[in-house]
Amino acid sequence: QVQLVESGGGLVQAGGSLRLSCAVSGSISSINALGWYRQAPGKQRELVAVIASGRMTTYADSVKGRFAISRDNAKNTVYLQMDNLKPEDTAVYYCNAHVVLTDARWSSYWGQGTQVTVSS
Repeated sequence: QVQLVESGGGLVQAGGSLRLSCAVSGSISSINALGWYRQAPGKQRELVAVIASGRMTTYADSVKGRFAISRDNAKNTVYLQMDNLKPEDTAVYYCNAHVVLTDARWSSYWGQGTQVTVSS
């Protein structure tokens, strides 16, 4: 099985910063794309940022210039540095990993989510 464990959420004032982490473990051979998504109350889950195995990154327009995604392949961990946070960034943030399992199957997994709350 594969586990994704997120950490780093919390309450912060507008203009502040948070850093999310997501560690991937389990029966994996390799990790392809890693991403962060978020879901605010009453809204659909949306892409925040994704980083490919070659480290190419993609960001939602709403976070460009404020958020930075990175990965540490040695630790099977993905990070999301969030700066200049705004109240509209308030949401549950989910980590997603596209992996190759040890039996060569490809699959996608989600973390349990971590709450980020930005006060005005």
